Amino acid sequence: MAGAVRQPIDVASLEKYIDRNVPEIKTPIDVKQFGYGQSNPTYLLTAADKAKFVLRKKPPGQLLSKTAHKVDREYRIIHALEKTDVPVPKAYCLCEDDAVIGTAFYIMEFLDGRIFEDPSLPKVKPEDRTKMWHSAIVTLAKFHRVDPTSVGLASFGKHSGFYNRQLNTFATISEAQAKTVDIETKEPVGKLPHYDELVAFFKDLKTQPQDRGTFVHGDYKIDNLVFHKTEPRVIGIIDWEMSTIGHPLSDLSNLLTPFSMAGRNAGLLGRVTSNDDFLPGRTRGLPPKEELIALYQQVAGWDPTFDLPWGEAFGLYRGSIILQGIAARYAVRQASSARAKEFGAGRVYMAELAWDLVQKAKSARGRASSKL
Repeated sequence: MAGAVRQPIDVASLEKYIDRNVPEIKTPIDVKQFGYGQSNPTYLLTAADKAKFVLRKKPPGQLLSKTAHKVDREYRIIHALEKTDVPVPKAYCLCEDDAVIGTAFYIMEFLDGRIFEDPSLPKVKPEDRTKMWHSAIVTLAKFHRVDPTSVGLASFGKHSGFYNRQLNTFATISEAQAKTVDIETKEPVGKLPHYDELVAFFKDLKTQPQDRGTFVHGDYKIDNLVFHKTEPRVIGIIDWEMSTIGHPLSDLSNLLTPFSMAGRNAGLLGRVTSNDDFLPGRTRGLPPKEELIALYQQVAGWDPTFDLPWGEAFGLYRGSIILQGIAARYAVRQASSARAKEFGAGRVYMAELAWDLVQKAKSARGRASSKL
């Protein structure tokens, strides 16, 4: 998955830094860039002894958001979780000196495993597909069980007001992204459909989920998991840029998004698979959504069923802003992914889906309240 370097770095300067600070890496090094990493450019480093490592850095140039691209936060939580049963790559160093390669970066272990862009996990045996999804959900539940204080990260985020902070942050980010003008077409990225109505719904404290104060990965999904090369289990979680302390519903609904969108036109979101794969009985070995929720509840010790429709709607709203961000970075030709234009184009459709799920969340809340 690593190939030509699209965003060059000063390899000589990096080697000097490595020689002084990371004795595990033998120079000279060979550098390639991964195709993934929509936000933070990600590189494969191959050392002189053929050992492999991964470097994640902030993008170059003036950034659209001061809250995004926090590679220092990625490093801190990965390093802290090394002490737990949550599978993460080993973190070797964090460099916040822009003089080395232009922006802050960190280096971590390269996990020699499998990454699946397609959450239906094609070309694996049905029994392995079941075990891999089970491993993904159990890994998430284990992560949510970790007490931030127990790993020295009590100050990693605030323990209350998670969704309101998310809404305030996304408002700032989305406004800047909407105003971003394409350097060639001179057209702005534009505001998302139903944006004001979506925000009004999610800010309503009468229906907003109550705080739980757990760790949150921020973008927990199948293609941010590394599976063992041959065994059906997760060996590492990657892409921790948006991690904080917050509500576990955020991660769970994000992971279950393919089930929520089953039967919809995934092609408009730049996906490599049809969401029809997640319709009941469509893909052999793909566990039912209800089975995964029950397994999560068993391991995490918390039942998310009541809040899940709200969380799924919020997840798509959040996803539309992430896609809008990809579109904005593409507009100024700052995007690191080779498929940035394609992914960014899905922002409008995802916002429409979010609005549709809001209507369903309202209905579900109404039915639940009538039974009380």
